[in-house]
Amino acid sequence: MQIKNVLVVCIGNICRSPIGEYLLKKQCPHLNVSSAGISALVDYPADEKAQYTAKRLALDLSPHRARQLNTALVMGADLILVMSQRQQKHVEQTWPMAKGKTFRLGHWQDRNIADPFKKEQHVFDEACDLITTCVADWNKNLTN
Repeated sequence: MQIKNVLVVCIGNICRSPIGEYLLKKQCPHLNVSSAGISALVDYPADEKAQYTAKRLALDLSPHRARQLNTALVMGADLILVMSQRQQKHVEQTWPMAKGKTFRLGHWQDRNIADPFKKEQHVFDEACDLITTCVADWNKNLTN
């Protein structure tokens, strides 16, 4: 199956998944990439610290607005990238049709990406660095 629609998922859809979404859009312009949250802070912009750290990568998260993960988004995605094993399990249990197309963003490194929400800026920077590495891994594997 050819992957065209990628959905990046975290909890609130204001920190990790927007960074992953915008980075994937930049590195994989041939893909339709979006994001959502398991418990989204619906209509909130990306967290200020996430926006700040994303600017290092020349990413502008200002257009982002959080949205709730739902059945239509899961069904429309060819690939769902989550931040942790717990999130993967939750998505696959809630939407059984997600099995086989839901993976951790850190799949290729066997890593979870910890939630930086309400933590210091350096924690956001570290999460962003890991997201960057993981997106590069997916880029290599999606284009081969």
